Amino acid sequence: MVKRYEGTLSDRTITSKHLGEDQKLLIYTPPNYTPLSTYDLLICQDGNDYFQLGRIPRQVEELIEEAEIRDVIVVGVPYPNVNERRKRYHPNGEKVEAYLRFLCDELVPYLDATFSTHQLASGRTLAGDSLAATVSLFAAVRNPELFGQVMMHSPFVNETVLDEVKQCSKQESLSIYHVIGKEETAVKTTDGHILDFLTPNRELQSLMERMAFTYTYDEFDGNHTWTYWQKDLKRGLTTLIPY
Repeated sequence: MVKRYEGTLSDRTITSKHLGEDQKLLIYTPPNYTPLSTYDLLICQDGNDYFQLGRIPRQVEELIEEAEIRDVIVVGVPYPNVNERRKRYHPNGEKVEAYLRFLCDELVPYLDATFSTHQLASGRTLAGDSLAATVSLFAAVRNPELFGQVMMHSPFVNETVLDEVKQCSKQESLSIYHVIGKEETAVKTTDGHILDFLTPNRELQSLMERMAFTYTYDEFDGNHTWTYWQKDLKRGLTTLIPY
């Protein structure tokens, strides 16, 4: 366990039957964490990126100290390698169903048993960038009884994603924060393709605005990199987890 800031950073490992391997977790608990209180959960796919490139523990701690967001436990779920990331996060990936089961059947029960959490969907926010945003959205629209909020930065969107959103049965119970860069018209993906992310994200926006989600959408001046996502995290956090 390593102490930094006023809160605490630690590493944990959970054995996943669904993924067939041990899964590392990065955990940030806020200042003065106590089992006598209950806390929101923020679960970040691409966990290493959120903790290192996004600097999310420091950003969360600053917002807590400024009384701009509620006390929240941040959980980073790293991916083992780029190929495995695509299998787990891509909407048509061969391991996406296993990863969704891991989130619902293994990770949430583990976190609720280990930490003092609200244990309500409204107290659980999923976060992700690019494909990690896509799988976060999948998990929430399929399981709104578990996950009440999603923070998406530049998600990958295709027809599979649009169909999943259309089938969400409890739209009114979900709050979604969604941003995309205006320059994301030629994004190089991990499988070597060049894709337009902006146009399908606008299609997703149009769809969600016709549905019953609590929905926040914006387009930033920038491209598909952490340079811009990192700068936007505080706005996403204060939108979804206000004090």
